[in-house]
Amino acid sequence: MTVVNLEAGMPTVATAQSLLSQSLRTAKANGTRLVKLIHGYGSTGKGGAIRGAVRRELADRKRRGQITAFIPGEEFSPFDEDTRKALSRHPDLAKDRDYSRQNHGITIVVL
Repeated sequence: MTVVNLEAGMPTVATAQSLLSQSLRTAKANGTRLVKLIHGYGSTGKGGAIRGAVRRELADRKRRGQITAFIPGEEFSPFDEDTRKALSRHPDLAKDRDYSRQNHGITIVVL
């Protein structure tokens, strides 16, 4: 799994979105099937602008068939259907430190 830190250096939303697009293209070109995005949760306690923009972009990419699934960190557990599907194809995903920790600051992307 490739890990991409979208919040490093406190970028603008546009910069983070650009890094997201570039990282997903690179991962797909390299045959990587899983990408863990670190986008942070935001300081307001309601979720940050980068987090929201990233998840909207991923939902759009899923609708267009560009990604298989994305798993918000707070749902990344054995109780989530997309997580179970990803685990069936990638069992090592259960060893990730954020598995079952309800981390709102990450999202797992299945390419």
